[in-house]
Formats: sequence, C-alpha cells, structure tokens
Amino acid sequence: MHIKILAIGKTDDKALTQLIADYVKRLSFYVKFSLEIIPDLKKAKNLSETQQKDKEGSLILDKITTADTLILLDEGGKQYSSVAFSEYLQKHMNSGIKQLVFVIGGPYGFSDALYARANGKLSLSKMTFSHQMIRLFFIEQIYRAFTILKNEPYHHR
Repeated sequence: MHIKILAIGKTDDKALTQLIADYVKRLSFYVKFSLEIIPDLKKAKNLSETQQKDKEGSLILDKITTADTLILLDEGGKQYSSVAFSEYLQKHMNSGIKQLVFVIGGPYGFSDALYARANGKLSLSKMTFSHQMIRLFFIEQIYRAFTILKNEPYHHR
C-alpha cells in the first residue's frame, strides 16, 4: 500500500520543513509514502470562503483516482489514540487497497464535493492547529503507528 498526504500550501518555516523531511525519510523504511503540496491559490483574497474551498477541492480531486481511499483530516472526524490509529492503518493495509490518501485542507476546510467523495474523516484533536503544524504532527503519528505495528520501542505504552 502507498500512503499519500495531499496538503494545500507550502510550509514556510524551515525548521518545520526539516522535521517533516526527517519523518518522511523515517517512514520510507516501513511503507511507500509521499507528501504532495498543492500550491496556494493565486488571488485567494478575491474569493469567498466557498469559492476558495471549491477551487482547492477541484485541485485535490484532480490528484486522486477513483480507486484511492480518501480520508479528510477534519475537526468533525473520528479521533483515535496512537495505538488505535496503528490498528486503523493495519486494517487498511489488510483490505488490499493500493493507495490511502489523507488530505490536509486549506484554512476554510473542504468543499462539498470533497466531503461527498471522501471515504472517511479523521480528527487529530479538538484543538485547532495551523495546517503547517498538522503536517508534522500527522506524519509523526503515521511513523509512530508503524513503530507500534512493528513492536519497536519508539512508542511507550
């Protein structure tokens, strides 16, 4: 299985970029993994929230196939402990899907079209984090999940 994260907008902070790159490298030992950044919309200030979500949604939908399992990182999604999340990933791997795609949206969330296409929603916390920070937190959790599945000492129970 391949795990892909699609995210809107680049990460400006060099320290965050380096930390993200470190976890992406670590993940390569466990699973095919990629992080794809969709550039910020040009002239977004001239768009309403709905227009911005719709345009971002179209860009995201262009990056996935009908065979992909699409999970939105959304505040209304299901929350998991790290161990439960590792089990969630294991179930997807066991199901035989080729690609699991997680989407980190822009500042206003997702379009109705993306919600309609999604196979599920996942929430990391009831708190709100910047979309740049979420990339690091979520990639670290994917890494943590694989260390749990392999019974490696990274996660302390």
